[in-house]
Amino acid sequence: MLPPRPHAPTPRLAVAVPVVVMLALGLWGLDRGGTWRDEAVTVQVARRSVPQIWRLLHGVDAVHGLYYLLMHPVLALRADEVALRLPSVCAAAATAGLIAALGVRLARPRVGLWAGLLYAATPLAGHYAQEGRSYALVAAGVTGATLLLVRASAGRRSWWPYGVVVTLTCLLHELAVLALLAHAVTLAHARVPGRVRRGWAGAAGAAVTALIPLALVSRAQAGQIAWLPRPGTGSAERLLHAFLGQPGPVFRTCLVLACVALLPRLPRADTSPPGRSPSLASVALPLATLPPLALLAVSQVRPMYDDRYVLYALAGAPLLVAAGADRLLSVAARVVPRPARTGTRATAALAGTLAVALAFTQQLPLHRQDRTLLTRPDSLAAVSALAARELRPGDALVFLPSIGRRAALSHPEGFRGVRDIALRVPAPASGTLYGREAGARELRRRLLALDRLWVLAEPYALRSPWYPRNPTERVKLTVVSEEFVPYEPRREFVRDGVTLRLYTRRPALARAVTRSEAPRPGRPPASPRPAPW
Repeated sequence: MLPPRPHAPTPRLAVAVPVVVMLALGLWGLDRGGTWRDEAVTVQVARRSVPQIWRLLHGVDAVHGLYYLLMHPVLALRADEVALRLPSVCAAAATAGLIAALGVRLARPRVGLWAGLLYAATPLAGHYAQEGRSYALVAAGVTGATLLLVRASAGRRSWWPYGVVVTLTCLLHELAVLALLAHAVTLAHARVPGRVRRGWAGAAGAAVTALIPLALVSRAQAGQIAWLPRPGTGSAERLLHAFLGQPGPVFRTCLVLACVALLPRLPRADTSPPGRSPSLASVALPLATLPPLALLAVSQVRPMYDDRYVLYALAGAPLLVAAGADRLLSVAARVVPRPARTGTRATAALAGTLAVALAFTQQLPLHRQDRTLLTRPDSLAAVSALAARELRPGDALVFLPSIGRRAALSHPEGFRGVRDIALRVPAPASGTLYGREAGARELRRRLLALDRLWVLAEPYALRSPWYPRNPTERVKLTVVSEEFVPYEPRREFVRDGVTLRLYTRRPALARAVTRSEAPRPGRPPASPRPAPW
């Protein structure tokens, strides 16, 4: 009796397997024991009431407004790390399935299977699958819109689902609008009929029109990304490695396979079934390249580039790699004698899956590291735990600068009962991220009434060249340096770059000498100001 023949993956299986794998990888190590600064903003904003969120968006973070509103009911049910990151995990799993569905439709099931698994195995996808921000959701939206584009352009389907998905995705993050460049090139390469072009133009135009109010508001808030540098060739190189693997065998193999997918069509070795348009390469290549290149180009004039803003472009890379592998296997299968081709497709699908597993093991150290707090700039939960250990109810505390209050807002348990000396109006009531502080004169009066003061300082606040323009922040610096002295070295603690230090009032004679030597308030010193620490 002959053994049963192995079967090639069905379209449903090719989509389901990447979803399950990405979901498992996303849940692995989801609770790291702390949130970092951007996640902390999500926590403290999404937990506000809807009117308070709406008020905040008029002054700051409008670009993330829809995401905060979506996270509001999630964190209302359970405000912990798992609930914070679970929507991103589910979005990443959906993205892997949508990539697989694109591969199935544009090529064959095994291409979809490999592409979806490659996406799940990519450290960049895993990183943002475990982050409580909007980027994984945006990636799912763009990939879903790309699949709807392919379906609508190949038949007589309506364009309104595509328009709705594109609009919602752009409202989640306005830089997702760059995906429309890729979609336009895809349709142009496919030479679709005029009715298809008109349908797409109407849907895309509606999405852009809906985005205009958000773009105008966020433009007025552009100072939030003023810290971004002008990107160079290094940024493009890092993104290339993030898409295709770190330098080494994985990167070289994926790059070669992606290039193979872009070769002119070979007889009987084409990865796209006849009669289907657009082709896989015409969908994947523009998606993977045009949004990052456009943002890099714009950022030469006005810096706004960051890898996370074009995470959605990653969807094109695994499709190209999988298509290249399929093309090579198709060519190789031609040299196999016909009687020996029994089960070739199933064997090839299994071999490709094992190759993806091998690539994953090569990048496993990156995945493990990503599930620790080391890959994020800070852990605000650790700062809160430090405050809980050292501060007592009634202690006076000042945040230098006010942005340091994010630890208390996202993890208030460590600051209960502590007096925030500078705070005048809490963050939710003020419509700001970190609250409104007292004026310079009022804050000076409050500080001079104290004998003991705790200072929680950000790392750059300890550097001598830093001299803030805000008069309230200047009062914090000058009063602490003139009127207070560190209590003793044992009462200084550093955690995740943040310094917590206890100060006591100087003796009267020492205060007089210090004030006589200090620069006049409100005027920057002629030379770099010495740190008051």
